Amino acid sequence: VAGVIVPPSGYLRRCYAAVRAAGGVCIADEVQTGLGRCGNGGWWAFESGPSGNARKPTAPDIVTVGKPLGNGMPIAAVVCTREIAQSFAAGPEYFNTFGGNPVCAAAALAMLSELERLGLRARATATGAELRAALGMLASAPHGLLIGDVRGEGLFVGLDFVTDRETRAPATAEASYLCSRLKERHRILTSLDGPSDNVLVIKPPLTFDSEAVRMLVSALDEELRALALVSPDELQRRGHTPT
Repeated sequence: VAGVIVPPSGYLRRCYAAVRAAGGVCIADEVQTGLGRCGNGGWWAFESGPSGNARKPTAPDIVTVGKPLGNGMPIAAVVCTREIAQSFAAGPEYFNTFGGNPVCAAAALAMLSELERLGLRARATATGAELRAALGMLASAPHGLLIGDVRGEGLFVGLDFVTDRETRAPATAEASYLCSRLKERHRILTSLDGPSDNVLVIKPPLTFDSEAVRMLVSALDEELRALALVSPDELQRRGHTPT
């Protein structure tokens, strides 16, 4: 995801056209972003546009889905066109001991049913907008200057930490510190991403609500204030937070 970069309108369409013109197939990796996480009422990130606006979908040839499909149960899935499936069936034999086992399949079906029953795709849109707005307010505060950008769609959000908003120099050590402090002091799990590991990625359960938004933003506010008192030497001594 390269640091929660939202592609501009038309980007995927042009990419897919170039790949197909060269004889390739287009694969959408929706392990982190799929199943309604990006909001806008859709199921997949490739259906959404900047700021959660609907884009005219350009369907890939293959879509991959991972852990969220079973909400903890070990299951993944590949969705593809009939042409791709038939080509795969005619190729080398594929065998998977646990592939299609009924227990995990039942868990995945139950998860999809609950996702729809609870309206979680719509909630991802509304709660995600609320979260990004609250984080934007935090970025405008004096102790929020390290936040160079708040971006994402639905409940897939990235905080780009920089030491200087003009030069965009990555605040890698500071992002690592905040990621660790959120886990250690507040029991909030985030991750780090981007070429410089300076983007704090927030991808909570789709049941995330307004109360959880306030809790998360309050914890981040507290840790940004604490970070202002930490010396550069101490930041370096802490080392990098593995995620």
